[in-house]
Amino acid sequence: MMKKFLTISILAGVAFAAGAATAQNDPIAQRKSIMKGVGDATKPVAGMLKGTEPFDNALVQKALATYIDAAKKMPSLFPADSKHGGETTARSNIWDEKPRFDGLFARLGQEAAAAQGAIKDQDSLKPNFGKVLGVCKECHDDYREKKN
Repeated sequence: MMKKFLTISILAGVAFAAGAATAQNDPIAQRKSIMKGVGDATKPVAGMLKGTEPFDNALVQKALATYIDAAKKMPSLFPADSKHGGETTARSNIWDEKPRFDGLFARLGQEAAAAQGAIKDQDSLKPNFGKVLGVCKECHDDYREKKN
């Protein structure tokens, strides 16, 4: 009985490790995961921007750090062989306009870094975080299929 349990445990561990390795090698899964993290970090800030949540600079700074991290990682997650599959919403013009597309991530990182130093209170939130969100909107408008 113990031997059977040990064998099952080992097989389960191998299957888990294989699944994790596959996700690490799947750029579509990686970029979806990163963008989900960006979305999750943005939700509380969106409430602050609307005035429905109190200003919390720790959450704002955490969101901006998430943006900066995403801006560094995302350009490499659009290799030519990731145009299709994985329920991607990436538009095909990304690969035709790769320098501009990658430049948007560079701008995102720059705007987020500038906002980190500029946002101190509710009054400084909207104009500075708005610049960051403007880069997101530009990228989504030009390079992301609209969800139905």
